[in-house]
Amino acid sequence: MSVRQPVACLRSVGKTYASGAAAVHALDGVDFEAYPGEVVLLKGPSGSGKTTLLSILGCILKPSAGSVAIQGRELAGVPESRLPQLRLRHVGFIFQAFNLLPALTARENVQLPLDLKKLTTSDAGRTAADWLDRVGLSGKRDAVPADLSGGEKQRVAIARALATDPDLLLADEPTSALDSSAGRAVMELLADFGRRGGRAVVIVSHDPRIDEFADRIVHMEDGRIRV
Repeated sequence: MSVRQPVACLRSVGKTYASGAAAVHALDGVDFEAYPGEVVLLKGPSGSGKTTLLSILGCILKPSAGSVAIQGRELAGVPESRLPQLRLRHVGFIFQAFNLLPALTARENVQLPLDLKKLTTSDAGRTAADWLDRVGLSGKRDAVPADLSGGEKQRVAIARALATDPDLLLADEPTSALDSSAGRAVMELLADFGRRGGRAVVIVSHDPRIDEFADRIVHMEDGRIRV
């Protein structure tokens, strides 16, 4: 009988900002796993450590203590210079602030990580256009972010994250700029992306409407996972 391996695994992870009297312990001894085909929802009050946990999973922040492994590879010995390539290969990140490049069109924003993955220009362009279609933005391919609404920017960011076909999809408040109908459509897309493709999906959200899409809900408080 085979043992299911997590896509991402954290053991005794801590994260401290500053030091001495100014030290803030954002995470304190956190154990966490995300498995293929699973949608995990992280919930908790502001300041509970959710976004810090997401950033460590995404190799954007390094922990102050503990271990992090992505697809079985321990990251402690990975040089800083190798992390961008590791993120590009394994991780898709939907940022709450969108993080779109203002000089690029919607299609170019989605296509950029595909270009970095060395897809041919035609394949990258076709994949970018397809994902924009799937998030309902076929008519906005040539629009720059300044000409998009908040909800449209959110959907471009979602298309960009999904287009790279990551093993681990991380989303920080992915429905915050969307109305009920668009938010539900996006959650159906994210859940389907994880379950059908065998990817792990981890979502931070305060939106109670998306609870039904989670296979597992993890509650955080004061930098710890509440059992």
